[in-house]
Amino acid sequence: MDLSELTAYAEKKYHIREEQKWDDFRSFSVLTDPETRKWVALMMRQWDYETGNELCRCDIKCGRQILTEIKEPYVTNAFRMRGEKWAGVIFDDRTEPEVVFKLFDEAIRIGRAGSYTVVLEEQKKEESPGTGGKVFRDTLLPLEAMRGNYDKSRFREKQEEKRRIGPQTHVLRNNEPRPIPTRILEMMQLYEYRNSSFENKCMNFVRQGKFMEDYEDDAPWNSEVKRYFATYHDLNLNQLRGYFAWRTRVRRGEFRPITTSLAYMYIYELLNMIGANTPEEAIRKMKEFEKGFLDSGFGDRSMRENLHRWIMEFTVLSGSLSEDVKSLIAPELIERDRQLMILRKPLEHTDEEVFGALNALTGGKTEKSSAIMKEPERGMHLFAEVWRYMAEHYDDLGWDIFDACFGKMRQFPWHPLANAVYMDPENREDAEYKVTECRKFVYKSGEWSEYRYDELFFDKYRVHAIVHEADRQIRRYLKTGHYLREKKGEEWVTPYVEAVIGADRTAAEEAAKPKITIDLSGLDKIRRDAQITRDSLLTEDEMREQAPEQALEQAAGPDAQQKERKFVQPVTLEVSEGPMVEEIPAATEIPELDDVYTQILLSVMRGEPVAGLIRQKALMPSVVADAINEALFDEIGDNVLSCEGDEIMLVEDYREDLERILE
Repeated sequence: MDLSELTAYAEKKYHIREEQKWDDFRSFSVLTDPETRKWVALMMRQWDYETGNELCRCDIKCGRQILTEIKEPYVTNAFRMRGEKWAGVIFDDRTEPEVVFKLFDEAIRIGRAGSYTVVLEEQKKEESPGTGGKVFRDTLLPLEAMRGNYDKSRFREKQEEKRRIGPQTHVLRNNEPRPIPTRILEMMQLYEYRNSSFENKCMNFVRQGKFMEDYEDDAPWNSEVKRYFATYHDLNLNQLRGYFAWRTRVRRGEFRPITTSLAYMYIYELLNMIGANTPEEAIRKMKEFEKGFLDSGFGDRSMRENLHRWIMEFTVLSGSLSEDVKSLIAPELIERDRQLMILRKPLEHTDEEVFGALNALTGGKTEKSSAIMKEPERGMHLFAEVWRYMAEHYDDLGWDIFDACFGKMRQFPWHPLANAVYMDPENREDAEYKVTECRKFVYKSGEWSEYRYDELFFDKYRVHAIVHEADRQIRRYLKTGHYLREKKGEEWVTPYVEAVIGADRTAAEEAAKPKITIDLSGLDKIRRDAQITRDSLLTEDEMREQAPEQALEQAAGPDAQQKERKFVQPVTLEVSEGPMVEEIPAATEIPELDDVYTQILLSVMRGEPVAGLIRQKALMPSVVADAINEALFDEIGDNVLSCEGDEIMLVEDYREDLERILE
């Protein structure tokens, strides 16, 4: 059994949603009873890096005495909570859902039993005139009850109905009786007492709501109603007429304050297509309600959040998915999905986008790296190239680097509109709605599921190791100072970063080589002009002598002429599209260093101190380092020595090059 089964059970039966209470401890969550506002369960998730499995635990407020009744190995003492009210549950292959659900039901029962008192019987008493004694009067039962064939449950229903409806007239403030609207009486008669389930409550709300869809009223009412999931059946006559009068004005664009419970009931109507012909019209009216009612300061703080969530879920349920859905999902989730999409396909995105995603998913500290501060564009390019290179070359038993860091897209139970009065239409066809490349909703075999990448399965250590090792080596490569220490356990990242830095160094060296561009498009004209000039300088005798040779060349054809040119071609040209380029090799002669500078360079390479030799020769360390760097710059293309105070240090990246040069 998994924790998600418990959260789905709590949401479906008690309309309790899982809550994240602590941003720093995302692996902890709670289930809170909406009636008592008290915790019912504390859920804990922990990733075991040794086994590669998720460990799930839960503390349930069902009483520790339950341990004496249930002798299952997965039912134990509480893990985090203290006191006799809590017991713990281990979630694994042995855990039985029926047992856990029973414990959760017991926790709900215990919690609610302490929040109110149930009166089973009430006796009416009054003073006996003249004696001061108390007289108890019996309640008369119908004749059917006395005969034994009366349905007691139906009797209670009628008594409740009489209490709500009252007499067939009601009294206004001026004490004038006024008949109850026939439409409201007919609506009340539509209620079916099947059972006390929430599904039956929703079914009756839709039945009555459709019947009253076009009803209008003008009876004023300004009182408070506090009730979760309020429906028509929960209201008395004055409350009903007051709600319908308020709704009449709302449909005309006039938004006035009303108790929050009844404002929620108006949203429930739109979610069930009461007062709207199409899903698009229902969504439009819900947005108008937000602008006219909530933006005016009416309603409670959580109503806007609930409304956004319900619009998003209703949009998916109605099949009218649009780009507006993204704006209704929590912005941080959409932004994280965008970052994951970038890292999943890094070749399709810019250096800045790839670097930004890496930076955001590792806490946002990499943007302050000295490599980025010194050379922003080049630094972001190198970070992005490291991730791209790993995306192409990393393979761990069939897992690429993205899956290794962020896992696979996983399936989670999804219960849309679970905390609203809503009746889902029957015979819904299987469907799939993609919100982003990293998030989609699927309806199959009567169940909704959400597919997403969840932070619970992110390997944050692996992602941080990649970014840290890349930052460490890029800082040294760009010589930014403020170098990072090598961390144990990040050696597996080193070859990938070195490959990227090596490719970047090679590209920089190639770009630094001088190139001569020769445009051959004018060579034919030059040859013709030269031929004309030469002919104009020849005498008649010389022209007669060359005539037979020219005839022989023409007889031999162009192939022979081309072969002849190959023997006298002075340079070799590499032809490509556009202008042709002749590669002229860079000078390989290394400037001579005098004996003192050579001795200092060799001592630095051996790790020997050179401060004494520099003082003996009356030299300055910075001048010595600059002279050696300048002498070797044409060959190396960079500084081989760095100087900090009186200390001269070798840039280790160029040791092999110096050993080759100095033999």
